[in-house]
Amino acid sequence: MDSLIAAAARALVAGDALGALKRVALRDDPPALALRGIAMAQLGEHPRARELLRRAARGFGAHEELARARCVVAEAEVALAMRDLRGSPRTLAAASATLEARADRANALQARLIAVRRLLLLGRLDEAASALACLDARGLPPSLLAVAQLAAAEVALRSLRTAPARAALARAHEAAERARVPALLAEVAEARAALDHPAARRVQAGHEQPLRLDEVEALLASGALVVDACRRGLRAGATWRPLARRPVLFALARALAEAWPGDVDRHTLIARAFGARRPNESHRARLRVEIGRLRALAAPLARIQASARGFALTPRDERAVVLLVAPIDGDQASLLALLADGAAWSTSALALALGASQRTVQRALVELEAAGRVRSIGRARAQRWLSPPLAGFTTILLLPAALSLG
Repeated sequence: MDSLIAAAARALVAGDALGALKRVALRDDPPALALRGIAMAQLGEHPRARELLRRAARGFGAHEELARARCVVAEAEVALAMRDLRGSPRTLAAASATLEARADRANALQARLIAVRRLLLLGRLDEAASALACLDARGLPPSLLAVAQLAAAEVALRSLRTAPARAALARAHEAAERARVPALLAEVAEARAALDHPAARRVQAGHEQPLRLDEVEALLASGALVVDACRRGLRAGATWRPLARRPVLFALARALAEAWPGDVDRHTLIARAFGARRPNESHRARLRVEIGRLRALAAPLARIQASARGFALTPRDERAVVLLVAPIDGDQASLLALLADGAAWSTSALALALGASQRTVQRALVELEAAGRVRSIGRARAQRWLSPPLAGFTTILLLPAALSLG
């Protein structure tokens, strides 16, 4: 490794992308191309960064397998920042195996952390938790320890375990302070602040109250009958009845929870469940069938009793009924939640993460853009979507601090 390459690598470790570029901006040899790619990624120029990293990987010879594997890891993180989730995880796994075989534990762990973060973005929580549990982060640089603890905190948060999440974030903050990378410190601080922001709204007997994540956790553990509009299901204590794939039943359950302790007339239930403005006898017959299905599914948790004008929800064991809804209501809430990280998403990546068609996502994004709640950059295949930044800047990509290409 020559002196300029070494100096540029040290600058990237410290988060000084411009300082690194000053040393290698005019060079086209593979190590310089790789460092330029990482620097451009840290500056937010992800398409250019990907191009440089690919050129660097092609430039390394057949005897430089280790350097090529490092480029693959860096390119995978750029793809993650671009929210391009279409790539095969096998390529990253192969690069990780190569790095492990060559005793480059830091970059091998970085590759595994990228795979974990990809699983988290795709909502595959169990797989992410399992992969994270297999990581051995002992003796690694503090920047990588901080990233690993951030991933552990996200797994805990998505599992509604706020105490382990706070502990992981505290460890991430300690590691980030030792790393002295400003972008990493900002990311940890933002994650810790999110714990104090409203995560949901509690609707009970006509009254609405915002809840933090720890308050949501306490509500779910209270034993109340919770009609969860965030995860679409019914919960009472440890009993969970999912309704995510049964939208008609969930619409009925939500309408009954909103009216509790009163009842809901049949006309309103038909309108909420079937979208019918002028109910007829076929709608009323279908309502009886769907109420019967909901009654059977919710039997361990509550009874659904007929009244003179409709139906009412009566929980067992004299539990209270609480409706839990997202802090932002409507079908676009999931899109806004994904875009809230400040990164740029393609419509294909959003569709993959939400399990929806790309056309459905495009229509929702157009509506949100008209309302000023999202913005787009680029055109055609290069178009990306972001939420409007609150303070005039978005999150900064943090690439592996341990990546040396000598």
